[in-house]
Amino acid sequence: MIKEFKSKEFLIFLFVGGFAALINLGSRLWLNEYMSFGKSVVLAYLLGMVTAFIFSKFFVFERSQRSTIREIFNFTLVNIVAIIQTYIISVGLAEYFFPKIEFTFYSYSIAHATGVVFPVFTSYLGHKYFTFKVKNV
Repeated sequence: MIKEFKSKEFLIFLFVGGFAALINLGSRLWLNEYMSFGKSVVLAYLLGMVTAFIFSKFFVFERSQRSTIREIFNFTLVNIVAIIQTYIISVGLAEYFFPKIEFTFYSYSIAHATGVVFPVFTSYLGHKYFTFKVKNV
């Protein structure tokens, strides 16, 4: 399994994920002006997810020969797991752990960035072997 994370595909996945994470983090800052932190984390995650799907489909993984609708469905399932991880970590750090240790230096941004980075490995494996899995011929 370690070889999976040493491939060119994984490196491109990281770049695509990094770009999607910037969309996620940047939109959360803007959205947080209009809604609660928790809601802005979820909506920003969805914006990042759409970005990640489009770039992953065309630049990261081989063509799966599945319909785009099926790929979107599978992509969403993998990302439901990831958004749960992101939400628990982001909100847990920002609203519970950081206040407890009196950490206030950009605490919400650091909490959110940590939450976004956490599911990188689980998402890659989920998308490679589930969302965009190439059928054996």
